[in-house]
Amino acid sequence: MARARAGEGEKVIADNRQARHKYEILERFEAGMALLGSEVKSLRLGQAQLKDSYALVRNGEAVLLNCHISPYQFAGYAAAEAERTRKLLLHKAEIFRLEGKTREKGLTLIPLRLYFKNGRVKVELGLARGKQLFDKRETVRRREAEREARAALKAHARR
Repeated sequence: MARARAGEGEKVIADNRQARHKYEILERFEAGMALLGSEVKSLRLGQAQLKDSYALVRNGEAVLLNCHISPYQFAGYAAAEAERTRKLLLHKAEIFRLEGKTREKGLTLIPLRLYFKNGRVKVELGLARGKQLFDKRETVRRREAEREARAALKAHARR
């Protein structure tokens, strides 16, 4: 009963399903985000997209680029840009590690999902390597085979 209090747990805001198709995810990291108040309110309404976004380590800081957070409708003069560069909050050791990993050939940081955790906005980053077309086809083939096997077991269990 550790999660009995209100406000605890996770509420997913946005999920980058396309990233799981385009990339092979090697490692996952959780990071906080430096946001404006109106952006948090917009996220509470679920107005975010991670489709073409990615993260970089620039000048010793991790940043998230191309993450679209729609401007809050009632923000007034304090409305933020929808696709501004946002700072990611990570420990210094994690930033150095990610910087070293992303310098490797073919590795990149992709946001996998955006969610609230204990009232704070978090982003799950994946250290990823791009898939070739034949890898994508193989993944689809394997998924369909597993689906058919589950259906066959389910049908057999009904008899």
